[in-house]
Amino acid sequence: MAAHGARLSLLLLLCSVLEASSWQTVRNSTQPPPVVIWHGMGDSCCKGVTLHFIKLVKEAIPGIYVLSLQIGNSIKEDIKNGYFMNVNDQVELVCNILSKDRKLKNGYNAMGFSQGGQFIRAVAQRCPSPPMINLITFGSQHQGVYGLPHCPGESSQFCDWIRKLLNFGAYRNSIQKQLVQAEYWHDPMNEELYRSKSVFLADINQERGINESYKENLLKLKKFVMIKFLKDSMVDPIDSEWFGFYKAGQAKDTCTLQESALYQEDRLGLKAMDKLNKLEFLSVDGDHLQFSQEWFNTHIVPYLN
Repeated sequence: MAAHGARLSLLLLLCSVLEASSWQTVRNSTQPPPVVIWHGMGDSCCKGVTLHFIKLVKEAIPGIYVLSLQIGNSIKEDIKNGYFMNVNDQVELVCNILSKDRKLKNGYNAMGFSQGGQFIRAVAQRCPSPPMINLITFGSQHQGVYGLPHCPGESSQFCDWIRKLLNFGAYRNSIQKQLVQAEYWHDPMNEELYRSKSVFLADINQERGINESYKENLLKLKKFVMIKFLKDSMVDPIDSEWFGFYKAGQAKDTCTLQESALYQEDRLGLKAMDKLNKLEFLSVDGDHLQFSQEWFNTHIVPYLN
């Protein structure tokens, strides 16, 4: 009898463990994927505009895990690094952060705001683990900028100094290594100089050669969503937000992504993604990063569930 009782207790314990395990699996499967956010220039992980975006996500999807990236040891350092920390070093840092976060191991959705969009795209291309599910970029400069018409930040002196450095020589080695905005400066009047000297954008856009892993990793995305702000006063040209840019040799007429060599030669896999309906082009009739909660809930939240 004692042996029978022991076996029965063991069986009940085993059933209890299996039931708990099964419940845990169901619970995990019903939870929305985590969201990783990379903020824009002049902002930080945890205040200002980014804090508003975090609240939008959490209000729309209660209980969701949101990781808003802080580049540095403090908010002040995070803001400064948005101007003066080499982008390749930032991407490497973020890849390490994501790889150590166990909550992301089964995949996450990514949201990049302004320059944070092209930076987190680099994460998708360079660091496939943990897996990124959907990539959503808001007013991001995927083909770079050729102008800095409206520079945000707590001090206008930052913006004035950045303009002077860019005008002085965006492609000088010392400036490319230290000034973030120079690393996605794209001069249509001198494409060869851009291709040879750009330490970040020319690399992730496959301007100097083809890194097959960049294509393979980007193609793993379920969706790549690009939001363009039709009245954007910060990004020049606005078409860069949809991967378009100025035609070479001038700075007036633009071409679309589909008209570009990047697409037609499919150097980055965007043409293949387009054929698979993995590219989404959304627009907002407003200025840079200006959208309503209603628009966000209608157009963005479905990609986060």
